[in-house]
Amino acid sequence: MTKLVHDLPAGTLEWVESIGSGKVSQLRRHVARREAWVVDVTRPDGTTLEGFLRVQRESDSVDPRRLERETRILQALQDTEVPVPAVYGWNADLKAALFERDPGRSDLDKLEDTTQQRAVMEDFTRIVAKLHTLDINALALEDIMQYVPTTPAECALNEVDLIVSQWQRFIDRQLDPLTIYSLDWLRRYAPTTVSRTSLIQGDTGPVNFMFQGDRVSAVIDWELGHFGDPLEDLGNIAVREFWNPSGGLSGLFDLYEAESGIAYDRFRAQYYAVHQNVRGMMPIHYVCENAHPQESLAWYLAYRYVGDRATCEMLAAAMEVSIAPPDFPKDDDPRDILAKSAIYALEHDVAPTLSDPFAQSRTKDAQTLIACMARKRRFGPELEAAELEELSSLLGIEAVSIADSRRAFQRAVAEGRLEDDAVIRTLTAKAYRDEWLYRPSTDLYPDRSWAPFD
Repeated sequence: MTKLVHDLPAGTLEWVESIGSGKVSQLRRHVARREAWVVDVTRPDGTTLEGFLRVQRESDSVDPRRLERETRILQALQDTEVPVPAVYGWNADLKAALFERDPGRSDLDKLEDTTQQRAVMEDFTRIVAKLHTLDINALALEDIMQYVPTTPAECALNEVDLIVSQWQRFIDRQLDPLTIYSLDWLRRYAPTTVSRTSLIQGDTGPVNFMFQGDRVSAVIDWELGHFGDPLEDLGNIAVREFWNPSGGLSGLFDLYEAESGIAYDRFRAQYYAVHQNVRGMMPIHYVCENAHPQESLAWYLAYRYVGDRATCEMLAAAMEVSIAPPDFPKDDDPRDILAKSAIYALEHDVAPTLSDPFAQSRTKDAQTLIACMARKRRFGPELEAAELEELSSLLGIEAVSIADSRRAFQRAVAEGRLEDDAVIRTLTAKAYRDEWLYRPSTDLYPDRSWAPFD
C-alpha cells in the first residue's frame, strides 16, 4: 500500500483503524475551511468503512469543545426524524471524531435542474421544522451546551455575548467600525418575543446538508449548534442561500410555518441574518489578520469582504435605509511585473503538474493572494483616505488617522450619539470599497446578493 502522507496527531490513524477493524486504505485532506479528512478503512473480509474524520487542534482555545459538541448533537439526533451522519467514534484525548461519509452531494447551488433544487430545499425546510419542534429536554445535551436560554433576550443575545467573550481582546484591538456598530444594533433591536426554545443548527442552509436525488440525506456541520429562537435558523438559511444561491427563498418560510406551527416574522428573520453574519465574521476577521500558513487565507478574505458587504445590506434592509455603491478608483491595471510573473508561473508552470486536489487549491490560493497584494499596494492608500474622510464627517471631527477615527466612532456608538441611517450608509460605502479592493479573492463568490424575504 502507498505510504500515507499526513500531519495528523500521533495515534489518530491507529484509533481510526481500531474503530473500523481494518487498515486505512485511503486518506486525503478534504478541501474545507475546517480540518477534515476523507478516510477509508478496509477490513480483512474486503468490506470498507467509508469515514469522514474531523480533528480539532489544541491551538483552538476559543471554543475547545466545539467538535465534541457537534459529535454529541449528532448522537442525540440519531433516532429522530432529522437525518444526520452516524457517529462511528469520538476520542477525547485526540479531539477527533469519525463520522459516516454520506455518498450524496452538498453543492445544491451547482444544480442546473431548478425543479430538483426546489424539491431539495422544500424537503430541507420540512426537516428544519421537525428539528425545531423536538423536545430539547429529551435530547439531554445541557451538559455540553454553554447555556439554556430562558427569555427572548437570552435567546437572541446569549450567543452574541458568548462570541464576544471569546473574541473580546481582538475586538478591542481591531476596533472595526462595522463590528462595533453591529453589536450595538443587535442589542438595541433584540426580539422581545419568542415562540419556543429549540435546538438550533446555528449555520444551517445550502451546503451544510447532503442530498441524494430530491431528498436531504444528511444535515451536517453542527459545530455552532445551540439552544435558541427557532427563527434564528431562518436567518441562517438566508445567509447560506446568499453564499450558495439555490433557487431563492420564495414560499419556504410560509412552508416552514405550516410544517412547524411556529409563526414567521420578517424582521426577526432579518435580525438573525445580521446576527449570523456578525457572529461569523469575528473569527474570520481574526484569521484574515492572524492566519496560520496552513489556512486558506484567500477564501477567508472572500468570506470577510463579501460577508461585511452582506451585513451592511441586511442592516439596511431591516432598517429600511436606502444605500448605493460609492465611486471606485480608476482600475487602469498598470504593469506590475512582479505580481504578473508570479501568477503566471503558478498558473502555467506549477498548477498543471499537480494532481492532488488540495495542492491545486493551495496553488490557486497563492495566485489570489499575490493579486490582492498588488491591488492593495496600488489602491489601499486612496481607499483608506476615503474611509477617514467619511468617518470624520459622520463624527463631526477632524481625525488625523484611521485609529483615531475608529476610537472616536466607538465612543460615539457607546454614547448613542449617531443616527442609524447615517452610520449604515457610511459603513456600507466602506464595505463596497473593501470588496472591490480585494476583488481577486471576493471573485471566488461573484455577484452574491440577498434573496428576497417573503
